[in-house]
Amino acid sequence: MIKNIGSADKNKRIIIAVVFIALYLSGVLPGILGIILIALSVIFLATSFIGTCPLYLPFGLSTLRKLKK
Repeated sequence: MIKNIGSADKNKRIIIAVVFIALYLSGVLPGILGIILIALSVIFLATSFIGTCPLYLPFGLSTLRKLKK
């Protein structure tokens, strides 16, 4: 797969996922909204560890830094 997520993007996704999980576990976001955010957290964590965001591919987006020659 083509890597298209930079380190800053990865860190933001991980932080957001941890916050969503913490809010759900603490009872602040119960019910359907909590379950949706947990699912989103799993997606954020998966894309962070894989390094590829499928939604970026059709648009040609990338947050990776380009190496200067």
